[in-house]
Amino acid sequence: METDDEDVSRILPFQLQFDKPVASQIKIAEWNPEKDLLAMVTDDSKILLHRFNWQRLWTISPGRCITSLCWRPDGKAIAVGLQDGTISLHDVENGKLLRSMKSHAVAVVCLNWEDDGGQDISDENFHISKYEDRTSRFFPTAPRAPRAPGVVPGETGFMDENENLSLELSNSSYQRFNILCGADKDGIISFSIFGIFPIGKIDIHDVNVKCPLVNTDGDCKLLNASICKVGLSKDLCHLTVLCCGELRGHDHELHGFHLLTLDTSIFYKRRNELHQIAQQASNIEDLTEVIRSSLSVMTKQWSDAMHTFHDKFHPLTSLIHDHGLDSTPQEEFLSLLGGARTSPAVHQFLVNSLGELGLKRITKSVSGAGKEVQVIVLEHLQPAAEMIGFRLGELRGLSKWRSRYAAVGLDETLIDNATEKASMLLIQVERLMSVLSSSIQQFSNFFIWLKKCVRMLMSEPNDQNQLLAFNSELVILFLKYLYDEDPVRRLLESTESDNSIEVDLHTMERVQELARFGGFTDVDFLRRTLMKEFQQMESCFKEAFQMPFTAISKKILCQNLLPLFPVKALPKSALSTVPTSISYYMEASQAGSMHVKQNSCVNYVSFRLPDEGSSNLANCVVVTRCIMNALEAVLLRVPDGYHCVDLSLYKERQLVVLLNRLSSTSDNSEKGCMMIVQADDLPFVSIPISSASSPWKLHQLKDPVLHLEMDSFKVRGLPHSVMAPLAVSASRGVACVFATRKRALVYILDEDEDEISDAE
Repeated sequence: METDDEDVSRILPFQLQFDKPVASQIKIAEWNPEKDLLAMVTDDSKILLHRFNWQRLWTISPGRCITSLCWRPDGKAIAVGLQDGTISLHDVENGKLLRSMKSHAVAVVCLNWEDDGGQDISDENFHISKYEDRTSRFFPTAPRAPRAPGVVPGETGFMDENENLSLELSNSSYQRFNILCGADKDGIISFSIFGIFPIGKIDIHDVNVKCPLVNTDGDCKLLNASICKVGLSKDLCHLTVLCCGELRGHDHELHGFHLLTLDTSIFYKRRNELHQIAQQASNIEDLTEVIRSSLSVMTKQWSDAMHTFHDKFHPLTSLIHDHGLDSTPQEEFLSLLGGARTSPAVHQFLVNSLGELGLKRITKSVSGAGKEVQVIVLEHLQPAAEMIGFRLGELRGLSKWRSRYAAVGLDETLIDNATEKASMLLIQVERLMSVLSSSIQQFSNFFIWLKKCVRMLMSEPNDQNQLLAFNSELVILFLKYLYDEDPVRRLLESTESDNSIEVDLHTMERVQELARFGGFTDVDFLRRTLMKEFQQMESCFKEAFQMPFTAISKKILCQNLLPLFPVKALPKSALSTVPTSISYYMEASQAGSMHVKQNSCVNYVSFRLPDEGSSNLANCVVVTRCIMNALEAVLLRVPDGYHCVDLSLYKERQLVVLLNRLSSTSDNSEKGCMMIVQADDLPFVSIPISSASSPWKLHQLKDPVLHLEMDSFKVRGLPHSVMAPLAVSASRGVACVFATRKRALVYILDEDEDEISDAE
């Protein structure tokens, strides 16, 4: 114990930058890769964003349990994995929801977001090519989704009217090509371009790999495996997966930690094509949401107005029946329009039930709804449909370049079908505008005529007075076709029945001639509602964009599967507490190269061995390094009296280990410490992949174990008993540690502490 006290006395204390209480224990923490911003997740599933000076920028609560977190490489957005399998993206400025995708069926346990490093996109012959979205040359800014009256901002998942955050997320022509990886607790890994366009999915249990250490004659498969950590290489060519489960071969069953490497080079080789597809498809999906929201708002506004109209005019039917008349409201109004004397029922309705004030309210409701619907069509629905048509035209042109785009699943036939459906939607929009304008005009003339009738009846109470006709033709059309029928609603509504819109035979024959002349195959679109047309178009989109997803998924293959260390079956909740870290570093010779070549990244994987493992390897941390498919590893034994709480590999290939002291002899002694180890200086041992006496790779490291000594590495003492998570800033060299009593502490790691302290 005296030796321990001597070690502690040599430990230099960290300079404490901030020590703040938090309402709930922190379970996840990540520093922004580009800015001095720290995102933290509490036990009660709130996300807190703080500056380096501990100024809180915002707090949001998704309302569901948060299970993972990661930043976009440029630091402008943050991805959040939820318990129900949803991955949501939030803006760094204010925490607003940018996009939400149901990428998984169960909890997302880890996320990783990497870009291509800003390298120019080039083909196999190193011809530089850049992709530019041409839509802005021909169209103004994309329309936003209209908000229904009374809806609170944020309720629909869209941005406020004055914000354009979602558009910025989709405007990926100015972004570095990047891939967001998400892994769930059932072993499913999803991939999405720019975090918004799904481009692949793989189940690690379906991966077949020849593992000569287990079975020389057959394939091996993972069973009941749980993913601990995933890491995508800087060149997007490899995905490293650290998992725990059962590796079963012909006559072997190995349960423990395994290192799975997936070949994702398709993202690098075809990133130019994938960039263009993702750009167009993601914007089409955004515009599709604008159309869906527009149709919903239009339908509600018009339905509300028509409900008001029928509710006010319904008493007339009862009055006619009460007066013993055998007629309809339309017939009574037509009789009045034709110069006949006012019936007692109509007189009572117009003077007593409706009145001039009631008529003004109905007029305002119907005319207001008509104008609002027209505005939505002109400012939201129609521009969105036109831009969809243009973007599909771009994709249609790309799909004809089969040698490049067929390989990534861009199917020409499916894109042609989607293009035709988009054209049909535009025709339906024009049809709606024509019907809507006619209906509004007829409603307006009917109300003007009725208003004159009400005024005359109220000024001369004698119901025998004759009333003059006013725009009789339009009023007659209204009474015959619009009083009980509603063509606008019929075009907007989405009915599940088989009833279709009736179209006369002559019109259908003419439409068939024009459709065939224009090269279209759909000649029955006039029988469908606008909503039904939209649904068919959306179905074509999903089918067309599913093809790249399927094609890329098939090309993500297993490259290697290495058994690392045996452990007994651990519950998935216990695996989440095992400290792990995966990092890729560029080779020095390739870091400044214009063309990043495959296998130019060094892959480091580190994790703490479970306590239930071999007694000879208890309280150890393993660090593996893979260079050009050669595996090297080293075991680090934690100093006696300490326990590894968390670890992180960050810039400069530095391994930061957070240690907790198991016991203390003095209240003033250090209760925890941080140790910084230079990974390049570790005595790595080469491990043959093809053959060994034991299938477990780390069993070959029992003898070369490096003891971490307090005076051999950079060690700083902490006056607290600490717990995970450990977050390390790559921009400032700042570590953030969270104490057990709900306190957030920020410490300085760099040598020049004063310079960093005064930076703010």
